[in-house]
Amino acid sequence: MDIYTQIFELIDMRSFSNLWFWIMLAVFWSSTSHWVLGVPWDMVTRARRAADAQKLDDVDMLVRINTRRITSIADQTGLLVAGFGCFVLTMLLLLGFVYKHEFSQALFLLGFPMSIVALICVASSRRILNEDLQGEPLYKLMHRHRMLTQIIGVVSIFVTGLWGMFQNMNFSALH
Repeated sequence: MDIYTQIFELIDMRSFSNLWFWIMLAVFWSSTSHWVLGVPWDMVTRARRAADAQKLDDVDMLVRINTRRITSIADQTGLLVAGFGCFVLTMLLLLGFVYKHEFSQALFLLGFPMSIVALICVASSRRILNEDLQGEPLYKLMHRHRMLTQIIGVVSIFVTGLWGMFQNMNFSALH
């Protein structure tokens, strides 16, 4: 046996039967829902609970910095990023579901929902800057943004889990 055969036998390269894929999926969505517009959610909740003016100002400042950064990136390279993102997602969709490449399926099931979250981030950032949200209205928007991200994450994990079980049952039936 050569080294490549040993490595591929040791590490199952099929995405949906690989424990590391599922760990990565959980960490991916956990960290995505924790960082709301680039601000850690625990920082927001601690600032609101303590009602400390300095902590609340820090959260407002971090949100302003990150929303300006997000909208600046969207304004400068938004069309290019959108075009390249659509190209990559279409390529993964075709490779994965037309040509039955499992790794491409896994990447698509990670990337497509994250692209929706990215669009929501841009929309939330624009709303924060356009309406000059601060204080409680800002925190309500951030909470809605986080809830929407979590809903997308739960649906994504559910769909990925169903598709992964289907793939694993299909693979077991063939072999």
